[in-house]
Amino acid sequence: DADALVAMIATASYALGFAASTAPCDILAAAGTPCVAAHSMARALYATTPMGAPLYTVYREDDRLSTKTITVNSKGMADTDAQDAFCNGQWGHCIVLKIFDQSPNGNDLELAPPGGAAHHPDKGVNASAAPSTLNGHKVYGARFTGGMGYRRENTTNIATGDEPESMYMVVNGTHYNDGCCFDYGNAETDAIDHGKGTMEAIYWGSSKGWQHGHGDTGPWVMADLENGLWAGHDKVQESNVPIVADFVTAMAKGKAGTFALKGGDAQQGALTTLFEGPRPPQYETMKKQGAIILGIGGDNSDWAVGTWFEGIMTKGYTTDATDNAVQASIVAAGFGK
Repeated sequence: DADALVAMIATASYALGFAASTAPCDILAAAGTPCVAAHSMARALYATTPMGAPLYTVYREDDRLSTKTITVNSKGMADTDAQDAFCNGQWGHCIVLKIFDQSPNGNDLELAPPGGAAHHPDKGVNASAAPSTLNGHKVYGARFTGGMGYRRENTTNIATGDEPESMYMVVNGTHYNDGCCFDYGNAETDAIDHGKGTMEAIYWGSSKGWQHGHGDTGPWVMADLENGLWAGHDKVQESNVPIVADFVTAMAKGKAGTFALKGGDAQQGALTTLFEGPRPPQYETMKKQGAIILGIGGDNSDWAVGTWFEGIMTKGYTTDATDNAVQASIVAAGFGK
């Protein structure tokens, strides 16, 4: 069955040190919790993605009518040679305009409009500001330094109400702050705060403005549920320990009455369950609206910093076996190696 399949993939991956050609969205589809949004600056998230498929679009700051879409190369990674040639190899010349959804749903992310918290349109990230590697191949992350963000308000197949969903993102584990809100996930469809439970997104950072995890400094994987960043059910969730790593896998999942947070080193090892249990008071029944955000809060709070490489959202609440297999695939991808 599907659980046995993904458990076998995970076990084999850890034993052999790689996840063969299995990509995260293939694992999730096999488990019956398919990707409904899949975004990456670095690579294809399906093993069958053809060479030339779009990943993101950049434009030159000194020639804003001139854009180039960066595509998947023959190795399934971002064609950063094409980006460097287009951007003249100079920092500051190119901005990321769009990040394409690799799922069949067309949930592409574009520059975020004004919202209830920040009343200006958000800027795009510098396309060359976060160079890294993926198994020796040069890639770029999306480095947010404040006032930057992406959004999709009109989506297809994203969870609404109290429907179950799961999501993960891979981020730079050393780049964060205590601002609101370095998020990826489900949010309001009009960039206005509609109250508790109207969003469900992953947060990475050291905020203690609402709740937080173990210790005083973080950083923590938390869930932005609107009007609160939650590390678990309690005011201080001691089980939610800081993740200390150069690259971090951050995961959040939600279903009726329950949510979960997981985190781990995106370069090695397994995920840690930081919390799984009942939702906090006043969040028992969710009212998710189904937009997608990146780098900002649901009301366009855009003061956080962080560096993002990829993220996915699913239909359904994934099993532990599926989560383990996805993490094995992320480790095998070779972020920073």
